[in-house]
Amino acid sequence: MAGIMGRAALLLALFGEISALPAVAAEPVDLILYDGQVLTVDPVFSVKSAIAIKGDRIVAVGGDDIRETYQAKTEIDLHGRTLMPGFTDTHLHPMPVAPSDIDVGHAHSVAEVQDMLRRKAAELGPGKWITGMGWQESNLAEDRNLTRLDLDPVTPDNPVLLIRAGGHSSVSNSLALKMAGIDRDTPDPKSGLIEHDAQGELNGIIRERTDLVRKLIPSPSWETMRPAYIAWLKSILSLGITSFFDASGTIDDEPIGKGGKPGGDAGSMTGGANLTFRRARALYTEMGDSLPRMTMYISYPGAERLRQFPYHTGYGDTHVRLGPIGETAVDGGFTGPTAWLLADYKGQPGFRGKGRFTDAELQDIVDTSGALGWQMGLHCIGDAAIVQTVNAYDKALGKIPAGGEHAGADHRWFTDHFTIMPPDATMALMRRDNIMISQQPNFLYNLEDRYMQTLDDWRLAHNNPIATPAHKFGLFVALSSDNLPVGPLVGIYAAVTRKGPSGQVHGPEEAISRAEAIRMYTASGPYLSWEEKIKGTLEPGKLADMIVLPFDPLTAPAETFLNGKVDMTIIGGRIVYERTPDAS
Repeated sequence: MAGIMGRAALLLALFGEISALPAVAAEPVDLILYDGQVLTVDPVFSVKSAIAIKGDRIVAVGGDDIRETYQAKTEIDLHGRTLMPGFTDTHLHPMPVAPSDIDVGHAHSVAEVQDMLRRKAAELGPGKWITGMGWQESNLAEDRNLTRLDLDPVTPDNPVLLIRAGGHSSVSNSLALKMAGIDRDTPDPKSGLIEHDAQGELNGIIRERTDLVRKLIPSPSWETMRPAYIAWLKSILSLGITSFFDASGTIDDEPIGKGGKPGGDAGSMTGGANLTFRRARALYTEMGDSLPRMTMYISYPGAERLRQFPYHTGYGDTHVRLGPIGETAVDGGFTGPTAWLLADYKGQPGFRGKGRFTDAELQDIVDTSGALGWQMGLHCIGDAAIVQTVNAYDKALGKIPAGGEHAGADHRWFTDHFTIMPPDATMALMRRDNIMISQQPNFLYNLEDRYMQTLDDWRLAHNNPIATPAHKFGLFVALSSDNLPVGPLVGIYAAVTRKGPSGQVHGPEEAISRAEAIRMYTASGPYLSWEEKIKGTLEPGKLADMIVLPFDPLTAPAETFLNGKVDMTIIGGRIVYERTPDAS
């Protein structure tokens, strides 16, 4: 008995010592989000419930026991909502609002456009240009294109240029056309078309060559447009975009002899106020932590200027970096429509759109860029343009020494758009050369009317294809929007349903799963900028760029994507957007 009592006393003393040891302190972090559905989009698409963040990086992803292991300054209860990586849009054009602009993209009728023009003319006064971008016939009650006859009655004393959504066509009033020296006898310009009505008179629409009129518009200063660019960049945070590729970039304002253009960037879409690489670097140095991360395409500036420029693809940091030479269009688009096809447009015998380069001209662009260490991301929408582009890529890649930066098997060159599926032989060549795709599935939704008007049955069913290139040929695909519309949720809807606004399903065999669409809109984009090790998935060590959705994107009704909202956007562990409860 005494022995038992002695052992009991010993155990009691021992446990007393153990209980007296200090508890292991929880590791301090800055932010924990818990009680949610955390879609990591890691290689096996793991689903967790909590995440811990320190500084701008993810520390841990797991169950809600993370709250026991880590102690955060701020904790957010997700209440079952979905946390996932932020979207990376691999093709966007910043669209700041200039003082001369009307909000034509949100007009729902010709009368509404006319009212906008009337008010802007009164605001600016006679003789001042009125501009705008984003109109689309399918958004108008009349379901037709705008023409000069709609613009002339309300703007007799103001020249007008309104660019259609997509940027491939425009409408001008009679005064603007007269100032540009364009009349009914003006021949079609290279790579463009001047439209006429049934009587042979100008209807005001110019396809592809918007510069014929745009070059006359006085350029706003960068100081004037800088706040508008900041406002646009912040606006896409509400869509869950934490990184994007700016497809409008130039090096035009670099020093002369270092790649710059005599006269600066006055020829760009926004005149002297274009967001060049130089300006983007300065802007993000000041405000980078509050803006979506940017990879900038550079429009091909010509061989001499490109050789003078001291940098190439990959130069920069996690806020702003150089991407490919692009989008430098090989053909037009269906918003023209002038995309270059291998077959006639439906109902237009003999018309197949237009290519912009001879084979030799395109080869020179690709050869020069590749030899200087640039990735390629050329605009090619029609199947004929894709064939020409892939052939040029193939020849150039064979000349680049293996082992060089962004060369060999890791060149990551891609076709930008890939709207009309090319012949199998071209896709097989893409697979052999590891040529990738930046795709816009939302085109199927936004441009359904145009596709139905212009494409034969096979091309209509396989427009903006993903399943065949990805599954049958094993091609790498990243998703983006090209501003039609910007919201990634619409792109995911179109990719998984293949439905247009009419409700008709076009080519269901090209649909992909929700998990695939999410991966292509989150993890795939960073791969095209050699950043897959630091962003695109929610894994320890990566940048804490993520979004909160109020619905489950894996199980919610598909139509949820069309009207779905983003509750919160986080970049580098900082909340940069939070939807107010009453926001629509």
